[in-house]
Amino acid sequence: MDSHRKLAWKALGVALALALPNTMANAKNIDPAHGLGPASDAASARDSSAESSLPGGRAGAAIAMRLAAWAADTDDNNGLPFLIVDKLDARVFAFNARGDVLGSAPALLGLAHGDEAPPGIGSLKLSQMSADQRTTPAGRFMAKFGAVPGHGEVLWVDFRDGIALHPVMSVNLGEHRLERIKSPDPEQHRISYGCINVPAPFYQDVVLSALSGRAAVVYVLPDTKPMEGVFPEFAATIRGERGGDQLLAGE
Repeated sequence: MDSHRKLAWKALGVALALALPNTMANAKNIDPAHGLGPASDAASARDSSAESSLPGGRAGAAIAMRLAAWAADTDDNNGLPFLIVDKLDARVFAFNARGDVLGSAPALLGLAHGDEAPPGIGSLKLSQMSADQRTTPAGRFMAKFGAVPGHGEVLWVDFRDGIALHPVMSVNLGEHRLERIKSPDPEQHRISYGCINVPAPFYQDVVLSALSGRAAVVYVLPDTKPMEGVFPEFAATIRGERGGDQLLAGE
């Protein structure tokens, strides 16, 4: 199959994934900065579920698919399944090692815009973190699953800086995380301390089950830096294609 046809099939897969509803559920609290923490009273509330109407932006899906095709074709994913986090559209895309779409879901991200983790952020308590330090860093990460006693498996994207991908959690009722993740406004998805929160069923059925608990590569797209500053080889490939400048302009 030629690259253009392969890309078309991948785009179709994302379109189908975006059309599928996502089920929400509560889960116990994990301290995003240190990985472990006692469950809050709010987190022990009964589960609630609702369908998400968040469709995902066209530009975000397009750039994610281009990156997926590039990663698989160049083996940048090292033969591993991988995830792409689009911060601008607040959405996560999952792929197997061949670059086939496994699923997609809305996500909650760091409160502050920015593509760097502040130095030493992983050693701070939540109460010590200022609002502008609560960023989800951009880049390519070798992620590994880790068992958290009492909380199951989480996917550590950047263990040093305390960035994990895990089910959305009611850290406190005032944050309205379960409501925010269903909002069509990406800015409403900015609430975490840097971790990537996804719907519990997506985490269970795709991140845990489909990825089979293996290591994975996680690509986090930038929201303030140019694509060249984070993924230079990928950006150079896109720039060389017709319409590439227009596609990257949607970064």
